[in-house]
Amino acid sequence: MSTPIRFNRRHFLWATTATLGVLALRGFPVSAAAAAHFTHGVASGDPLQDRVILWTRVLPGSGEAERLSVQWQVATDEAFANIVSEGEVQTDATRDYTVKVDADGLSAGQSYYYRFTAGGVFSPVGRTRTLAATGVERISLAVLSCSNYPQGYFNVYREVANRQYDAVLHLGDYIYEYAEGGYANPEMLEKGRNVQPEHEIVSLEDYRTRYGLYRMDEDLQAVHLAHPFICVWDDHEITNNTWHSGAENHNDGEGPFADRRRAAIQAFYEWMPIREQGSLERGIIYRSFDFGDLASLIMLDTRLVGRDEQLTHEMSIDVLRSQLSDDSRTIMGIEQEQWLENELRRSAEAGIPWQVLGQQLLMGKLFVPQFADSELPLDSRDALINGRYGMLRARSQMGLPFNLDAWDGYPANRERVFQAIEEHANNVVVLAGDTHSSWAFDLHNDTGTPVAVELGTPSVSSPGFENFLPLPDAQVEQATLAASPELKYMKANGRGWLEVGITPEQATASWHFVTTVTEREYSVQPGAVLTTAAGSHQLTRV
Repeated sequence: MSTPIRFNRRHFLWATTATLGVLALRGFPVSAAAAAHFTHGVASGDPLQDRVILWTRVLPGSGEAERLSVQWQVATDEAFANIVSEGEVQTDATRDYTVKVDADGLSAGQSYYYRFTAGGVFSPVGRTRTLAATGVERISLAVLSCSNYPQGYFNVYREVANRQYDAVLHLGDYIYEYAEGGYANPEMLEKGRNVQPEHEIVSLEDYRTRYGLYRMDEDLQAVHLAHPFICVWDDHEITNNTWHSGAENHNDGEGPFADRRRAAIQAFYEWMPIREQGSLERGIIYRSFDFGDLASLIMLDTRLVGRDEQLTHEMSIDVLRSQLSDDSRTIMGIEQEQWLENELRRSAEAGIPWQVLGQQLLMGKLFVPQFADSELPLDSRDALINGRYGMLRARSQMGLPFNLDAWDGYPANRERVFQAIEEHANNVVVLAGDTHSSWAFDLHNDTGTPVAVELGTPSVSSPGFENFLPLPDAQVEQATLAASPELKYMKANGRGWLEVGITPEQATASWHFVTTVTEREYSVQPGAVLTTAAGSHQLTRV
């Protein structure tokens, strides 16, 4: 693999004009004298057997808000001596000067180089890969989630950029919506890891600016340059604890939620290398990818398109029990549930041995780790007993789940998915993000039958259990495993990623962790390795 291109901010100069303004530059400088400015690198995504989405952002060198013609090329070699697909597109301020093309005419299972040019100025050269058609013996995927800019450097992205993968799956929380100082590490703020805009993002311009901030990060640019991405959103691409018609973090004075939802979806479509499906109002992002005849990757939306409002532990016990037993509550929406069932059936009937569900939230049954009062740290014992941990501990002892925002809050929908898996699928691996910790579950239906396995990826930079329980990791992990019978592995803290390797015979999960995200220098430490054999629907620790 070639060394990723690095972007040195010292190579840039301020260039603001009365017409485009600072916001059009997304708060960052561009080269002052050029016919065009490629401001945020390149990216690719949603690969199929004959095509792939290519992305960049380019500003007119005139400083005027004029329409730009942009050429793109795909070649088999880095020197572009053998160009196999090319074309021209237009961009302007209505798309925030982003460029996204569906480059077709490609061959299955091949690596390619791509670039853009405008006004004689070339973008960086990116690498991508199409999906194979048949004869696939192994695939390797990097699974990422929860990259919070003011919580730390994106060392995880840098490391993934320098490794070989068929694709990178990002399971959401690619950006965070909070204002300056909200959900941030004070140490990183002192180091200049500040957000733009400084207020919480609500409008289209706000979301565009926040994506622009993230996409100026050199490590994020490097991982996009090196690998095709397959992405879904979680809540923070909109706002915390989103459901289809509202969110916990959408408050009075922030306007209609429908306007915020539409703005967030539009910015996501503009800035992410995703193949768009239908209108902004519907916001459909569930879709599937066949990695040859080996695995079908089925990407779901458990956050926005059909989710009913979350239950909370602040509700009374009786209300919670009643709502949890309501068969009509859904985390996906009925239309997506039917689509998933059809995709499982289609894949299995095609003889594909593995069905991988890429989605946002833990599906496994998780309960609160139980500690006696005497086991809690003395300096925070009273606060823990009388605070949220104490309430959750008591409710978990009553059989209520830990995280009502996850699939545990929608048990009837989960059981319907398990039924569809039993009836239609071959071997299912569920992937999850969101929690900032690492997990592995054997997934059992209500009769106790194993139907699938689940693997949860840690965060790129967001904090894990350290913000919930100030106890040694090993103590938290041992107690959580004891409280949750389906849980087979947990690492409470640690920033990193999940690597999933699939062969016809088995799927292997390997976790990797960087030693720090508060410094640029780091090392990588290996985590657990677990496997699931075809036909077993259970995990084994290696």
